[in-house]
Amino acid sequence: MQIATTIEDVRRVRWADPAQTWGLVPTMGMLHEGHLSLVRRARADNDCVGVSIFVNPIQFDRRADLDAYPRQLRRDCELLQAEGVDLVWTPAEDEMYPPGFQTYVALDAISQVLEGAARPGHFRGVTTVVAKLFNVFQPTRAYFGQKDAQQAAVIQQMVRDLAFNLDVVVCPIVREPDGLAMSSRNVRLAPDERAAALVLYRALTAARDEWEQGKRDGDRLRATMRAIVESEPLARLDYVSAADPVTLAEITGPADRALLSMAVFFGDVRLIDNMILQ
Repeated sequence: MQIATTIEDVRRVRWADPAQTWGLVPTMGMLHEGHLSLVRRARADNDCVGVSIFVNPIQFDRRADLDAYPRQLRRDCELLQAEGVDLVWTPAEDEMYPPGFQTYVALDAISQVLEGAARPGHFRGVTTVVAKLFNVFQPTRAYFGQKDAQQAAVIQQMVRDLAFNLDVVVCPIVREPDGLAMSSRNVRLAPDERAAALVLYRALTAARDEWEQGKRDGDRLRATMRAIVESEPLARLDYVSAADPVTLAEITGPADRALLSMAVFFGDVRLIDNMILQ
């Protein structure tokens, strides 16, 4: 496994054999089984696998959240080496955003709701860094997790709009045995908060059960999820949503498909989760 820190090093390794296909897994590090499942899918689909590890400052709306984001680069690289990754890119901030940097990628409607409304400027940071990763790596395929459902939808829209020459592959959420979606933020939960965080999955599954019983009104689904989350004393609800999975517009009546999603605070840790119904 090669570790690169510069754009030139990445391109040198990437284009050593132009005939090889490459899968890219963009990450912010602190890897868990969810990330590794993306790596394994990329390994199965491609000749070579590249992983980026970069805590992207321009997608954080709170400096405290950026500073608190966990980082364990050595451990991450050991995990990736065990998975047979070919190239890991660990750029410094000034490699990604050199002095004088002033070019950003921003989407309109799809990035303004849900996470975009709750965290202004977040997706401008996401799409800018992902566009740069795509330009540097020029992968055949790029892999993202369904846990960040809106992020996946935003990136797919960007790829269509800007005609990036790659396929975006969205892989299922990986959960702990008790249902909690795996996240790098989970390590910041206190023991009582970790137990309370199961309310996200309970809320989603309750709404799913109603859906399967034919109760598919958007307002009812949102009310069900809200009531369950608000019943947990340690949970502070940011938002709940029952939206179209492609446009992310909220469902106002019965529908034949839905993306259920929510964001919930436990102390100062903000967790998101979602489920697609169709």
